[in-house]
Amino acid sequence: MSDSSTDRSSDPVEQRRMLEQGQIAMHGRMPWSSNRTFLVELCLGAATGHAVYKPAVGERPLWDFPTGLYRREVAAYELSCALGWEMVPPTVERTDAPMGEGSLQWFVDADFEEHYFTLVEDERWRPQLERICAFDILANSTDRKSGHCLLDRDGHIWAIDNGLAFHTEFKLRTVIWEFAGEPMSDEILAGIDALLAEGLPSSLHRYLDAFERDAVLARGRALVHAGRFPVDPSGRRYPWPLV
Repeated sequence: MSDSSTDRSSDPVEQRRMLEQGQIAMHGRMPWSSNRTFLVELCLGAATGHAVYKPAVGERPLWDFPTGLYRREVAAYELSCALGWEMVPPTVERTDAPMGEGSLQWFVDADFEEHYFTLVEDERWRPQLERICAFDILANSTDRKSGHCLLDRDGHIWAIDNGLAFHTEFKLRTVIWEFAGEPMSDEILAGIDALLAEGLPSSLHRYLDAFERDAVLARGRALVHAGRFPVDPSGRRYPWPLV
């Protein structure tokens, strides 16, 4: 997967076009995923690429989330774009995929020996990890494992596996607690301020209901008011497994 001649496009606009329009060929199931998740190849004209496909039929029912978790994967990408934070790989909804409707997310060619617990020790990555931390609070992520932070070959950190998010009840579970109590950067606060001023994009309306959208904005207002990353006094807001 590291051969640059395989995934030919590094342009997010072109990646999204390939995700939306490319022919899809199944390659195999991704390991260690609780729901059925597949690696697929995309082909559009002469261009090829790879994506992660999460079909609706492969989801295990959950008592606290409705069916259609793949739609929350798309919502996370749309929220990342609205904030101006390029942290969620391009992700779209496809209804004509091999196993039916689901999400397609551009495959990140990452160094899979790296993850949050290895990256947080290096100050170079702190600004990017802080943005992911703030994003997870806004999106109310309930499953930010260490292995969901991927470092690509260009030194960019991507946040993947965002399906368990956007619940109206505050359910944050994350491994990113190193910044607890510390002030948020001006860049992060400016991004949230802009989102609050402009409102959520219309693209989110098809993926989140009105209560879920209101909850995103309420969490944003609380973050801006505090100006700091929250502290978890219980010490229990961790996913399992951690990596």
